[in-house]
Amino acid sequence: MDDLPLLMAWQAQLHVRAWWETDAPYDREQLSDPRVARWIVWLDGRPFAFMQDYTVHGWENHHFAGLPKGARGIDQYIGEPGMIGVGHGSAFIGARMQVLFDEGAPVIATDPHPDNARAISVYRKLGFDPVGPVEDTQWGLILPMVATR
Repeated sequence: MDDLPLLMAWQAQLHVRAWWETDAPYDREQLSDPRVARWIVWLDGRPFAFMQDYTVHGWENHHFAGLPKGARGIDQYIGEPGMIGVGHGSAFIGARMQVLFDEGAPVIATDPHPDNARAISVYRKLGFDPVGPVEDTQWGLILPMVATR
């Protein structure tokens, strides 16, 4: 809960708002949801990004529900504009992927907006491949992508 002002400031940034569509801050119930792990990413003592991973089987009719048991989904953004485009995203996403694979996740899924070329490029670099056509989901328009160990 102490990080909500930081998250709200980041989510007000135009580069985040373009792809992260939420005006509502998290509440205590959402933050205690066992289906989702949320992280503030730091570098050199400074927070600069948000990341979450979640069980893809935790929601009814989730677009990744057909993935194997133990699959995790990921979402993230870099909140600090000066940290974009210099390799930090690839680094922290790759580090979290390694932890998830080490913990037994058979696959990791992500679902960027199909127009988010920067994110798609980073995901491809990290081993994600599209696994179907663009879909319109309850969370918006997505390109489903999956990475395996």
